[in-house]
Amino acid sequence: MGKDLPATEPAFEPDSPSLAELLPSAAGPAKSQRRPYWQRRLADAWAIAQAAGPMRLANLAMLWAGFWYSRLRKRPTMWGLPFAASLEPTTSCNLRCPECLSGLRAFTRPRGMLSPEVAAPVLAQLRRQGFYLNFYFQGEPFLNPDFLALVAEARRQGFYVATSTNAHYLTPAVAQATVASGLSRIIVSLDGTTQETYAQYRVGGRIDKVLAGIGNLVAARNAARTAGPYIILQFLVVGPNEHQLDEARTLAEQLGVDEIRFKTAQIDDYKNGHPLIPKNARYSRYRRRPDGTFRLAHKLEDACWRSWSSLVVTWDGTVAPCCFDKDASHAMGNLAQQSLPSLWHGQAYQAFRQQILTGRSQIEMCRNCTEGGKVFED
Repeated sequence: MGKDLPATEPAFEPDSPSLAELLPSAAGPAKSQRRPYWQRRLADAWAIAQAAGPMRLANLAMLWAGFWYSRLRKRPTMWGLPFAASLEPTTSCNLRCPECLSGLRAFTRPRGMLSPEVAAPVLAQLRRQGFYLNFYFQGEPFLNPDFLALVAEARRQGFYVATSTNAHYLTPAVAQATVASGLSRIIVSLDGTTQETYAQYRVGGRIDKVLAGIGNLVAARNAARTAGPYIILQFLVVGPNEHQLDEARTLAEQLGVDEIRFKTAQIDDYKNGHPLIPKNARYSRYRRRPDGTFRLAHKLEDACWRSWSSLVVTWDGTVAPCCFDKDASHAMGNLAQQSLPSLWHGQAYQAFRQQILTGRSQIEMCRNCTEGGKVFED
C-alpha cells in the first residue's frame, strides 16, 4: 500500500512578502496587452475540440442519447465509452480543509501516489474514446514527484488535461515546468482575499504563497508566449468569505488570470445549519426551511449524467462512479487490471445505474450531490 508524503510546509523562503508587497510583482500583463476574455475562452474551447475530434465527439453524442433513452425506459442503456475521467495523482495534501477527506486525513481506502506503471494502462484505455482528463481528485497533485511527467504523457496522447491546486508549490521553476508540460487548464483555489479569511477554510495555508504561485505561473506562461495553461481562479464561497467576492474579482484582474469562478461549497453535515453555509442563498447549495433546518436547493432527480459519461480513477487504479465517491465506497473495478469496456458495461456499473434511475435518494453519497443543481455562480 502506498503512503502519503508528510504534510509539511512547502519549501518557500521564510521571509515571504506581505500581501501588499506581493501584488505588484504577481500582477499579470497590463489590460492593453491581454487578449479579451472571449478570445481566451474561445482558445480554450478550441483546445478541447482539438483533443476530441470527430470520432470522440460522435461517442459523446452516443453517450448522451443512451442517457436520455435510459431515463425514458428507467433501465440503463450504455452506448459508447466515457469521454471524460478524473485521475488521482495522490491522496496527500499539505492543508487541512475541514470538509475534505484528504485534509481531515480521514480516508478508509488505501492512500498513496499514482505511479507511471499504474498510469500507463489507465491512460491508454481512457484514450480509446476519452479526450478530457481531470488530473486531480483528492489531494494536492504537485506533491506527486511524477505529476508533471504524467501530464506531459497525457498531453502527448492527445488529452485535454486540467488540474486543480492550492498553489503552494508553484515556485518559479515548477511554474516553468508546468507550462512546459503542456497542461491545458489549471484551477487555483483562493478562498479569501486576506490571510485571516483564507485560512478559515484552507487551514494551514498561506495566502502570500498562493499569490506568489499564481504570479509565477502567469509569468512563466507569458515568458513562453503560449496560450496555455488556461488559468482559473476558483473562490469557494463559504460563510467566512462571502463578503469578499468583489475584492476577489479585483484580485483576479490584478493577477492576470483568465477567469474567476465562484463555487458553492459542499457541507457534509448541513441539515441543522453550519457556519460555512453562506447567508447569500445565491452562493449556497442549501435552503433554510421554516423550522430552521436545511435542505438541498435543488430537486434530487433519479438521473445522473456523470454515471453515463465519465468516471474517477484513484491513484491505485480503482474506479469510482463520480467525484462524490471520495472514499471509493462504490468501487466498480480496477482500470489498471481490467479492460475499460468490460468494466464500463459490466454488471456492477449497470446495477449502480439502475439504482440511480429508480431511487437515487437511496444512495447515500447522492443525497448531497450537485447533479441537477448549480455549482458555479458569476
